[in-house]
Amino acid sequence: MPVFNAPVQDIQFVLQDVLNVTATGVPGYEELEADFTSAVLEEAGKVARDVLAPLNASGDAEGCVLENGTVRTPKGFDAAFAAMKDGGWTALDCDPEYGGQGLPYLMGTAVGEIFVAANMAFNMYQGLTHGAYSAIHTHGTDAQKAMYLPKMVSCEWTGTMNLTEPHAGTDLGMMRTKAEPQDDGSYAITGQKIFISAGEHDLADNIIHLVLAKAPGGGDGTKGISLFIVPKFLVNEDGSLGDRNGVSVGSIEHKMGIHANATCVMNYDGAKGWLLGDLHKGMKAMFTMMNEARLGVGLQGYAVAEAAYQNAVVYARERLQGRDVTGAKNPDGPADPLIVHPDIRRALMDQKSFVEGARAFTFWGAHLIDRSVRMGDADAEGLISLMTPVIKGFQTDKGFEMAVQAQQIWGGHGYIEENGMSQFVRDARIAQIYEGANGIQALDLVGRKLAQDGGKHVMAFFEIVKTFIKEHQDDEQMKPFTDPLKAASKDLQAAAMYFMQNGVKNPNNALAGSYDFMHMMGHVCLGLMWARMGKAALDGLAAGRGDTAFLETKIATGRYYMARHLPATGMHLARIESGADPVMALAADAF
Repeated sequence: MPVFNAPVQDIQFVLQDVLNVTATGVPGYEELEADFTSAVLEEAGKVARDVLAPLNASGDAEGCVLENGTVRTPKGFDAAFAAMKDGGWTALDCDPEYGGQGLPYLMGTAVGEIFVAANMAFNMYQGLTHGAYSAIHTHGTDAQKAMYLPKMVSCEWTGTMNLTEPHAGTDLGMMRTKAEPQDDGSYAITGQKIFISAGEHDLADNIIHLVLAKAPGGGDGTKGISLFIVPKFLVNEDGSLGDRNGVSVGSIEHKMGIHANATCVMNYDGAKGWLLGDLHKGMKAMFTMMNEARLGVGLQGYAVAEAAYQNAVVYARERLQGRDVTGAKNPDGPADPLIVHPDIRRALMDQKSFVEGARAFTFWGAHLIDRSVRMGDADAEGLISLMTPVIKGFQTDKGFEMAVQAQQIWGGHGYIEENGMSQFVRDARIAQIYEGANGIQALDLVGRKLAQDGGKHVMAFFEIVKTFIKEHQDDEQMKPFTDPLKAASKDLQAAAMYFMQNGVKNPNNALAGSYDFMHMMGHVCLGLMWARMGKAALDGLAAGRGDTAFLETKIATGRYYMARHLPATGMHLARIESGADPVMALAADAF
């Protein structure tokens, strides 16, 4: 069975040495002293190791079963979910007014990484609930918040979001689900939604569905969409559960991965729902949930890669194959371990350098969300809006690639289901697709986010990179970080300039290069993160602070990323500057 151990030392390094959380001035961060965060992370690690990870393979093999309208989750999930609730993990960063612990979103993100890496499918039940909680917390009335949030914070009730329909995925303006106003102020919701993660299960007493639908008078397209709270069981005024609502499961999907999470077809037959937020402004309310979900999916990309990497390292150390070309390293055995071979080391370094860079990038994004929410920092809000499609798109693409590399180290044994490596690959694959497929993320980045607020936020990012390079340009030890970062940043700026000069007269020039731009920006973001981590590690060594071997390893890993991965920006720039002509050269009927 695959192993997993929470990377607490690496997480602590980002929180305490790179972000230096207690010195940021963000309200609530003053509590995040090293001893406190270490204690939280260690306890989360025990839950992940002892409760969640042992259910990952069995949950994948068993899957979910639909019986008489109820979805049965795999054996052991109910006890594990109870342990999560009893430990207060579902309430970690929720509002104390509704039973939450009030910790910053950053801490919820750090703990979330540990749980996702241990068992991605399981964690989705509470993860989606958190997103629904956030939408109601931000857009709900006081009465709605009082009715739903306490039991969603505790996960006595769970939550979902319902967007996709059989004929309408990304193009939500095509949706057909209707909401008819009723005399009592509610709406009758009728329609079908598909691909609804955790849409039905046996882990909670009630499920609070957030459903996008069209109410009369809204007009065409997304401007006519509203968002509704549609509980599985109606809730009485005293908070007790009433009659079953008109919502049912049509079927559960048989998927490539995340088998232990129930992905459902949901049928709404005049179900009673209540408007969340403003009428015909449902997309605004839903995006509160979607943006949180997209950062969470970006986290899934590297968290699953972390778990796969840990198991690749174990196998590379134990599996004996061939001899080191420079001389036997295991002379008393029949062969040397895989880890002595340069190509295996390359694959492991690819994985290690990506995972650690992506962790820092995601935590920085969570920090920006905390600055936005807790300090009203509009610049932070604009910056995380820019970064969200990069975190989601780049990290899930690379996370899947790294899970494949981890599987490859196992060779043929990685292709055998019982060894667990194929599950990491299958589970990681969905992260590239849901919450907006990665091609859509690239279009969002180039088509909307670059020009947002007159390009203010992308210019602010360029200035962050430029300032960091300038501050450390005379430090010889930092040159392996600053020189590649400077070159990559110039490539990124050149690509943005190409879009400005060529995208207006022919928008396809920008759209054809959008995916390359997303990856280019992802590399620059991870380059910036590695430069920051390199500086923190060098400072730690100079001060005699921390674990010397750990810090030296961090520096070497960062130098690897800068030398071996950051130059990819040049390739992406060349592709972008080739324009749309090679992409659009064939007529549609030539394919």
